[in-house]
Amino acid sequence: MDQKVVVITGAGSGLGASLAKKYSEEGYHICLVGRTKEKLKKVANQLTSSYSIYELDVTKKKHVVTIFQTILSELGSIDVLINNAGTGAFDLAENLEEELVHQMIDINLKGTIFCTQVILEHMKKINNGTIIHVISTAGLIGKANESVYCASKYGVRGFTESLVVELKDTGVKLFAAYMGGMNTDFWNGILPEERTEKMMNPDDIADIIFENTKARKNLMIPEIIIKNIR
Repeated sequence: MDQKVVVITGAGSGLGASLAKKYSEEGYHICLVGRTKEKLKKVANQLTSSYSIYELDVTKKKHVVTIFQTILSELGSIDVLINNAGTGAFDLAENLEEELVHQMIDINLKGTIFCTQVILEHMKKINNGTIIHVISTAGLIGKANESVYCASKYGVRGFTESLVVELKDTGVKLFAAYMGGMNTDFWNGILPEERTEKMMNPDDIADIIFENTKARKNLMIPEIIIKNIR
């Protein structure tokens, strides 16, 4: 298709929804990817450009392969992949239950790896495309009560920095966004409202990511750090 295509994981809420709206405003066909179809439908109703919805568990490599092959067969190409799906559980290291540890490593790290692996073959073949990793400042500095969350994000950071080296002689661009906390449902039941209302607006982050990843002559921005004022 002539229209550019962006695939956004974790598109059902928070930054994923904001990114979907931003790219829609810019005329992209939006592939809304997530585990909950109803959430994706609510986001789709706010879009101004064409879209398609795909239910996906990014922790299952075979499922990722199937969905991405479906997108490519239906739309012909994927210009931008945004690895945004993520989860977090916050407590002292010794208190984190095994299942929560698995969830953070599987979704935050393995999910990013699987989606990137699948799209790389396509993007390398056409020697074009952009992969965006939404990582968080938890991938830059250790934080109390966030040990495993940080571990998963540090893993994505290492994966990202290695890919930059692997892709340096190709037309595939890689971008990492390290940002602080945003005022989204992610923090419901974790932080009080008086704290979250002072956090960054995800729409602002979506604007920053888009502006820093759009094509410019003789220029590429590999990463950006976005922090709360306080």
